[in-house]
Amino acid sequence: MHIHLALPKRKHIRLSGFDYSQPGSYFITICCHNRARLFGKIENGTMVLNELGATIEKSWLWLQTHYLYVAIDEFIVMPDHFHAILSIKPNACGGNLKAEHIKTVGQLIGAFKTVSSKEIHGSITYTNIKIWQRNYWERIIRTEPELHAIRQYIRNNPKNWIP
Repeated sequence: MHIHLALPKRKHIRLSGFDYSQPGSYFITICCHNRARLFGKIENGTMVLNELGATIEKSWLWLQTHYLYVAIDEFIVMPDHFHAILSIKPNACGGNLKAEHIKTVGQLIGAFKTVSSKEIHGSITYTNIKIWQRNYWERIIRTEPELHAIRQYIRNNPKNWIP
């Protein structure tokens, strides 16, 4: 007897019809699998990265060196999640953005998750650990005051951490 278990239907969380490869800024949150506290700890309101947390930070910064149209803004690696502002820059390829295939925000997050997971799994200590939960949360940043507020939220995240 074969029992087929259907996965729960995934809720579509992206803005319908929006081009996520267009220039703009996006507030990203990615959680660890099962909200495991993998990346370090908060001490006196400051995030102290462990080896995995340092790898996450390095992998995030890799995005802007690998994709010339990506700009990394404020970000924080937390014990069990990650917050960041990711920007796709206009005119990053000599005035012609289409000169280089521009990945969507989802594709860029996928690249980040892949690079960070491969780096972590390359260590003999962490070969079987699942790092990321499925998907991510994003918000399109539309105004300067909103951008400023999100930057403040990210900076203050360790101080507001409730273990």
